[in-house]
Amino acid sequence: MKYICDAPENCSWFRIETEAEAEQESASMDHAVAKHFRRERDKALKTYKPTSTVLFEQNIGLESHIQSEMPLFLTLRNADGEGLVTAMLPPVSQDKETFRKIVVGTGNSDPYPEYEPAIEALGAHFGMTLDRQDCYPYNR
Repeated sequence: MKYICDAPENCSWFRIETEAEAEQESASMDHAVAKHFRRERDKALKTYKPTSTVLFEQNIGLESHIQSEMPLFLTLRNADGEGLVTAMLPPVSQDKETFRKIVVGTGNSDPYPEYEPAIEALGAHFGMTLDRQDCYPYNR
């Protein structure tokens, strides 16, 4: 995981960078982020065009391409490393306004009542608004 930014209440946001990290997030948070991570990684992989014809050089830019093309999968962690909130934000290469942002808590619960200041800190870091009505997909 890659550190992204600090949040209130001694918490921090991290980027989920590997399938193993996404699997761990799914297991600890009781939701399907790993499924979405795999799907988005596969989509980004299909758009990769190697810049070299030399076989052993063809994948030099692959990971960088994938990181820029796939959505940002993020996790809010407390000081003990416990997962609190998971977010999916637009990839670097896509318009922030048209992408469907998702922010969920454990078991797809609504994280806003407890973690709204931390979610706002993440939005401020990326220069976007992460309002509940736009980001929480299960308005129950």
